[in-house]
Amino acid sequence: MYINETKLKVRYVETDKMGIVHHSNYYVWFEVGRTEYITAIGMTYKEMEQNNIMLPVVESSCKYIEGAKNEDKIIIQTFIKELNGAKVIFNYNAVRECDGKILARGSTTHAFVNEKFKIINIKKADSKVWSRFEKLLK
Repeated sequence: MYINETKLKVRYVETDKMGIVHHSNYYVWFEVGRTEYITAIGMTYKEMEQNNIMLPVVESSCKYIEGAKNEDKIIIQTFIKELNGAKVIFNYNAVRECDGKILARGSTTHAFVNEKFKIINIKKADSKVWSRFEKLLK
């Protein structure tokens, strides 16, 4: 299984009055990790959308373990938990780089849909895209 690692640094604007990263920012970080993961399999979201394949989020979750703070260096580990013709589930770990502590674990479920937002079977709709995703799951 392929795990993509995206590094980022917590910005002051991402923190709240308590000096802790606001919980909503983890979902932004997950999207950054997921976008980098898609790029790592040899395509971009833009290219997928040009081929009438979109991946809307249909479910998300995040378990917050410990708060990140301003200027912490964070690694977003992104990997596929489940893949079938109709959906893909990505899992994420937000890890503090200096000590390897997992600060949060998350998950997003995405449906494969066409430009009319109708669910498609990606295996049949675009075997090239399917094989790129499938290759990284192994």
